[in-house]
Amino acid sequence: MTDLIPLAQAHCTPRKGSEHKLGPARIQELLPQVPGWELLENGHALGKTFGFRDYYRTMSFVNALAHMANREDHHPDLGVHYDRCVVRYSTHDVGGLSENDFICAAKADALA
Repeated sequence: MTDLIPLAQAHCTPRKGSEHKLGPARIQELLPQVPGWELLENGHALGKTFGFRDYYRTMSFVNALAHMANREDHHPDLGVHYDRCVVRYSTHDVGGLSENDFICAAKADALA
């Protein structure tokens, strides 16, 4: 991914193998581009809780997120509740975070 393209406009590419796992310096460069997201599990995952007024709005977000995840072929772990959705990204095939996680985090923000 080029740094000239905003994360929300970039697209995921298949990432397999530890060579695609982001190091701490790159993670710290990308984190400010996804405000409100935080590192989880000692930097192996990225998470954020999105709050909504009611279940209908929560499910609308979840459905939109599912469509985006399918299009990007990069799927989050979700915790769905009445008034919130907890979103967690990690790239299992690289054993931690990849640029795909940050791309999808930015796209999730755009959906909300």
